[in-house]
Amino acid sequence: MILYILQLAIFDEISYYLANKSSKEAINLMNTTASDKTVLEEIGHRLSRLRIERGRTQASLAREAGVSKRTVERIEAGESTQSSTLVRVMRALDILDALYAAIPSSGPRPMNLLKLHGKERQRASSKTQKNPVDDNWQWGDEG
Repeated sequence: MILYILQLAIFDEISYYLANKSSKEAINLMNTTASDKTVLEEIGHRLSRLRIERGRTQASLAREAGVSKRTVERIEAGESTQSSTLVRVMRALDILDALYAAIPSSGPRPMNLLKLHGKERQRASSKTQKNPVDDNWQWGDEG
């Protein structure tokens, strides 16, 4: 019961920000306080509104995306779905570029570019020291 009340309070706070604050502030609030279910419901609601604004039915969107009508209904209801299914629906709505814009591509830092000489990194380095320094080393011990 307490969890339900907390979720309602969070939803009310999000609704307030959506109505009274800038969209950036509302998005920041969604990122930090909203449950996964709330985020999925918001995404579903936005996809539903966009589909309706474009005069598309769930059936026609499903046909073009190559998914079932029930899958579109589930997405719009905020239920969990596979990422490939969401990509298909977004492609059919011609909003796939919004997904690319939402996830910025990371590039090397300028100083790392100089070190790499134009090579792209293939993996992250570990935080452990590869060659620990031997404190007991003395001249003449190299051999």
